[in-house]
Amino acid sequence: MKPTIVIITGLSGSGKTVALRALEDSGFFCVDNLPVTLIDSFVSTTAKNTDITKIGIGIDIREKGFLAEIDSVLLPLRRKYNVEIVFLDAEKDILLRRFKETRRPHPLTPSGESDIEKAIGIEKEMLLPLRKETDRIIDTSSYTPHQLRHLIISLYSGHANTNAMTVTLISFGYKFGIPQNIDLLFDARFIPNPNFVPELKELKGTDMAVQKFIFRKPQSEEFMERITGLLNFLIPLYMSEGKTYLTIGIGCTGGKHRSPAIVEKIAALIKDHPIDINVVHRDMS
Repeated sequence: MKPTIVIITGLSGSGKTVALRALEDSGFFCVDNLPVTLIDSFVSTTAKNTDITKIGIGIDIREKGFLAEIDSVLLPLRRKYNVEIVFLDAEKDILLRRFKETRRPHPLTPSGESDIEKAIGIEKEMLLPLRKETDRIIDTSSYTPHQLRHLIISLYSGHANTNAMTVTLISFGYKFGIPQNIDLLFDARFIPNPNFVPELKELKGTDMAVQKFIFRKPQSEEFMERITGLLNFLIPLYMSEGKTYLTIGIGCTGGKHRSPAIVEKIAALIKDHPIDINVVHRDMS
């Protein structure tokens, strides 16, 4: 039996370490920062161990010169094994914030310099050809480490339906920007805002009182009927075309009340499809 190989790559600061550890927690035999030229021999040696059926490999810009070798290595690897390449991406401002919070240098920042923004731009440009060749792109801008770990585990643990499409439902606030790489985007700002109701202002969209306020509105009821009907129509069609990953964004003003409540409702209404549902409340704090 050919082992399954998942290669995690992408931008520095996008969460590759978290993703690789999640693979490890999902039963993968993992190695990080392996020189590209050693991947084939590593996989060949590891595959001889019949107890190892899933291998995770982390590669990135830290391995100097890996872009020059990647094409000559990956193509033969794909011919011999079941290989999936996952590219982790994130918005520039998010990456800048992460580097500032961790105080770690960017791999492309020369010693003594601190222009992280420039280094991020160079890395994005360098990795663009690889990004185009990957099987799955995950924008981690909206994810906490815990949410990213949950997503990777839901995709690769083997406990989920391996034939299912993964549907990620993201609630967000427009005043904080629209998440990247959204497939379907819906604006819920037409619904009366619980933020202006004193007893609801400090609550969240996951609280029952807020949900009752939102869904007793006639426009909310009709919106849910229409959006559920649309998704029940689209999801089987996407699946029949081989789409394995669908991201749906629901936005309101601040991302605290209306959009989280709607995301929770949608998740409950579409759960009967053969899909794996991942819920992210980006701005509900």
